[in-house]
Amino acid sequence: MAVLTINGREFPSPDIGGNLVVATNVSDGKNAKGEFIGQRVGRDQHKFENLQWKFLDAATWSAMLQEFNKFVVTARIPDMVNNRMMTIRVYPGNRTATPVEFDSDGLPTMYQDCKVNIIDCGVIE
Repeated sequence: MAVLTINGREFPSPDIGGNLVVATNVSDGKNAKGEFIGQRVGRDQHKFENLQWKFLDAATWSAMLQEFNKFVVTARIPDMVNNRMMTIRVYPGNRTATPVEFDSDGLPTMYQDCKVNIIDCGVIE
């Protein structure tokens, strides 16, 4: 089974990165005495940050980016809190890559350092 699935489509496992982040939203911070006065708001939200593929052919990277063109997508990612896979609605952060090989028309055929972050939309599935 894949480490990352977007809209039911399995993506290659990242070569580098893949930091899992759990963020807890709170209603308020600290008062003038430095005492925490807020309360938890909603559920914890998840990020799968610094996903990086050292080398991907242009067709694979393009297919991955096309899934993210839908912007808000369904992702199946590792849940480090419960040590299982979870399905959540996410949106992609910036997508970057460096073209390293080109065809005779000047189009990239190979990319290196393909990167993306995926961020929880906060919608409960």
